[in-house]
Amino acid sequence: MLHRSRIQKLRGKSSCFLTPLTAKKAMAVKDDSSPFIFFTIFLIRKWFSPPKPSNNLPPSPPKLPIIGNLHQLGLNPHRILHSLALKYGPLMLLHLGSVPLLVVSSADAAREILKTHDPIFSNRPRSSVASGIYDCKDIAFSPYGEYWRQVKSICIYQLLSNKKVQSFRNVREEEVSLMVEKVRKSCLERSVINLGETFASLTNDIICRVALGRKYSDGEGGRKFKKVLETLGVLLGAFNVGEFIPWLVWIKYVNGMKGKIKKIAEDLDEFLEFVVKEHMDERRRNGNDGGGENGKDFVDVLLEIQRNEEGGFALDAISIKALS
Repeated sequence: MLHRSRIQKLRGKSSCFLTPLTAKKAMAVKDDSSPFIFFTIFLIRKWFSPPKPSNNLPPSPPKLPIIGNLHQLGLNPHRILHSLALKYGPLMLLHLGSVPLLVVSSADAAREILKTHDPIFSNRPRSSVASGIYDCKDIAFSPYGEYWRQVKSICIYQLLSNKKVQSFRNVREEEVSLMVEKVRKSCLERSVINLGETFASLTNDIICRVALGRKYSDGEGGRKFKKVLETLGVLLGAFNVGEFIPWLVWIKYVNGMKGKIKKIAEDLDEFLEFVVKEHMDERRRNGNDGGGENGKDFVDVLLEIQRNEEGGFALDAISIKALS
């Protein structure tokens, strides 16, 4: 009431000196400053207005307008989340910009979410990197739905079943033996061994032989493929502010993120197109049999499913490359 009476007094005083010319200028100033005034009022109300109570939401630390709790994560988010969980409990709600994030810090709560209520939490946020590479048709980034259920079934029965895992036992044993021999030679030569790089190479070689039929770690093509995978990993882990604050999505065009995604998508597609074509040529030479029942890799299986349209599910060329 005190502020209102003061404003009314000021308004009354100023009206005594208002002339037609000053009134016209005041109207012009009012028109120019209205958007700024409204925006300022909106921010003030947003900042000072208490949050709406809700009995259905977990506890949440205070958030800032626009950025939410992004500023709290810092360079060690796992430690920050742990300290916040100690304060707010095993179920905690954060806001990363406009994106709600549920933080689960107990085994019981994780069991409820991942087992009892799994379908509710099965969907995935749409990533700009994954969208730029085969439009999220791989199993890791595909949204929850019929397509995801079909490709998940293919991966479980044709790649991760006990029978399939055992059929590739010789591949794993051969690659481990090669790695041990490489380490032994390095020890005899007293040269430095980069264990991180050695184990990464082992993992990539096994995956390539199981999924693609052979290793792609040697030669110019192998080095390019390795570089593509490294760049893809960096892009997937990069912070893209437009995914959390939608009206800042234009920043990816300024900082080069969009161009990097396009380039890596083209390089990856070029490599996988070569792999699929190589398998199709081999199938034609062998009468559509690929590498035989025991020698079939995952690309052979996908091409066979595409050819036979098993289970009424049609795989297109993009899906085959995305799943490979």
